[in-house]
Amino acid sequence: QVQLVESGGGLVQTGGSLRLSCAASGRTVSSVSMGWFRQAPGKERAFVTALRWTGSTVYADFVKGRFTISRDSAKNTVYLQMNNLKPEDTAVYYCAARVRSGYPGQRESDYDYWGQGTQVTVSS
Repeated sequence: QVQLVESGGGLVQTGGSLRLSCAASGRTVSSVSMGWFRQAPGKERAFVTALRWTGSTVYADFVKGRFTISRDSAKNTVYLQMNNLKPEDTAVYYCAARVRSGYPGQRESDYDYWGQGTQVTVSS
């Protein structure tokens, strides 16, 4: 069983930055693949980025160059650094973990555990 708790969301102006945290328990973040998704009002949950257990990363095109995923094994936490935020980044951001073997893709079904989400609102 893996538990994930997100934090760090909030209200920020266009062009600002936020760092989201995802604290994990039950498995070490360096031994599993982790991902971030987001869900905007009225839209489906969308893939943002993933950090595979090998350390390799994948990003959705709409966040490349602006968002960075990383992990701190000592704190057993995964981070999402978000820079140059835009109003269209407004969404609930979810952390996810894959404990099955194999690399995760960009589908929700590729992940086994989810956090409760944290709201990010970018004002124009």
